[in-house]
Amino acid sequence: MNESTLTPLEQQTIALAGVAQAARLVDQISRTGSYPMEFLESSIHSLFEFDPGSIEEVYGGRAGVKLGLHNLSSLLASRQSQENREIVRYVFSLLYLERRFATDKEMMAVVRSRLEHASFRAEHFANHVNDLCHSVSGIYQDTLSQLKFRIKVSGSAQHLQNQQNADIIRALLLAGIRSAFLWRQLGGRRWKLLIQRKRLLQASQNLSRGLGVV
Repeated sequence: MNESTLTPLEQQTIALAGVAQAARLVDQISRTGSYPMEFLESSIHSLFEFDPGSIEEVYGGRAGVKLGLHNLSSLLASRQSQENREIVRYVFSLLYLERRFATDKEMMAVVRSRLEHASFRAEHFANHVNDLCHSVSGIYQDTLSQLKFRIKVSGSAQHLQNQQNADIIRALLLAGIRSAFLWRQLGGRRWKLLIQRKRLLQASQNLSRGLGVV
């Protein structure tokens, strides 16, 4: 990525918000079967930004990760709340799974190649959301689902057994892995989350300021 006007911590915060956004959407779909299309688009779109000029560009601009910034602020402010419990679990599961994924260079190459192959659909995303998520879901099933560690998604059986929802959830998990990879690439580390919690909270609140209420 090119030089950014954002500080290193702010860049890490946006990438981490990408993880939080994927986690929030997975939780919402698994429980209710619904999702905000604009943020689903931004999260899935991030998978096809192979050479972004900035971290904001990955999500189509800062507004594309607004839901993630709001949720990251909420998680950092009240991690233990019942409402956030599953989302926190998904976030840390994604960060952990990314580390396992990053050690398998062959799998990473397969995922990159298959995403590039599917990228032409991303250009017409608005008309092919289900097709695109179905393609990405297949990539996830053939690669990350084969690792020993798997992310257990909880929610309503009715919504989880719906094939379209299942495809969207797997696509979002891969998007979360992508954001986790970027976060680590930008200097993010799990052990830093504890010691930088207040700074991350302030950064996420500052970055979401002016973006409006989700």
